[in-house]
Amino acid sequence: MGMKDAEPGTVRPGGRTARVRAAVLQAAGDSLAEGGFARLDLADIARRAEVGKTTVYRRWGTVTGLVADLLLDMAEQSLPRTETGSLLGDLKANARLVQRTLADSRQGALFKAVIAAATCEPKTAEALHRFYDIRVREWAPCVEQAVDRGELPADTDPHEVIRAVSAPLYYRLLTSGNALDEPAADRAAEAAAAAARAGVYVRREEAD
Repeated sequence: MGMKDAEPGTVRPGGRTARVRAAVLQAAGDSLAEGGFARLDLADIARRAEVGKTTVYRRWGTVTGLVADLLLDMAEQSLPRTETGSLLGDLKANARLVQRTLADSRQGALFKAVIAAATCEPKTAEALHRFYDIRVREWAPCVEQAVDRGELPADTDPHEVIRAVSAPLYYRLLTSGNALDEPAADRAAEAAAAAARAGVYVRREEAD
C-alpha cells in the first residue's frame, strides 16, 4: 500500500521519512504542551519541524490525524513493563512510570491537553483510547503472573487492576494542585494490590 493510499498518520516508513515523522511529532508535542489542542496548527508545526508544509498536510491531513500519530508513537516508545517477581513490586514500577510521565512538565501538560481535547473530539478520543489500550496490555501480564503464582484470585481481570493503579494519579493530576510524587505512586500501587488480593477485580457474571 502506498503512502497516498494509507490513512493519515498510519505509515511506518524508515530513512528520511522516519526522520521527518520524528521531527514533526516532536514539534506537535511541544506545541500541544505549550498551547493546548486549540492552538495546534499544521503550518506552525511544519515551521517548527523545519519540514515543508505540503509534506505535513499530505501525510497527516488534519490536526486530529497528527495527534493520533503522536499518541501512537508515545505508546510505542513507552518503556516496557518491569518484572520484579511480586505483584506489589510490579505495580509500584508501573505507578512510578506513570507518575514520572505525568509529573514531567512537558509530558504532563501534553496529556492534559489531549485529555481535554478528547472530551469533544471523537477522533482524538479514539486515539487516546488506543494509547491506553496499548499501555494496559503491555502491563497486564504482571497481573496474570501474580494469578499464576497464587498471589491473586483466579479470574482476576488484569486490565482492571492496571487501570486501577493509574486512576488515582490521573485524578490527582486533573483535579488538584498537589504534587504528583513517588509516595502518591506507591500508595496507588498498594491500594490496587490490596483491592486485587481482596477479589475486587474478579470477573463476575453480569446479572440478567
